[in-house]
Amino acid sequence: MRAENSGPAAVNTAGQDMQTIGQLAKSFGVTLRALRFYEDRGLIRPYREGPSRFYDGAARARLQLILRGKQLGFTLSEIREMISTGGDETLPAAELSLGAEKVLAQIDLLQRQRAGIERAIMDLKAAHEKMAAGHAGAISAPAERMQMAAAG
Repeated sequence: MRAENSGPAAVNTAGQDMQTIGQLAKSFGVTLRALRFYEDRGLIRPYREGPSRFYDGAARARLQLILRGKQLGFTLSEIREMISTGGDETLPAAELSLGAEKVLAQIDLLQRQRAGIERAIMDLKAAHEKMAAGHAGAISAPAERMQMAAAG
């Protein structure tokens, strides 16, 4: 897996294609800072040669799982647990380790977040309609809705 027009990938002593941090970032559409952050958190471990970082297939597979976990709304701590390989960071997990309970809890969390977002959109639309009608002023929401949002 080589990034298009980003220079040749290095090859490690085992004959595996390696990507630089820039190539990996471009391949996955992430920033260099994000990759360094994941490395600092122990989620991916590049091969280091001086200041340069090189990523093998296992690191690329782990990054794909990290990004999938983030897309599903999990925290990095949760993702770390789900891709744990029993201490061997060079071998990627084949997929996120999700139990039925974890899936249901995440669905519940995302539904509550969506409800809060939908309430905020409703309030903003109402405020915009007031502005369009010439009634400038602060956004007001019923006290109960504000309490629900704070509790959510």
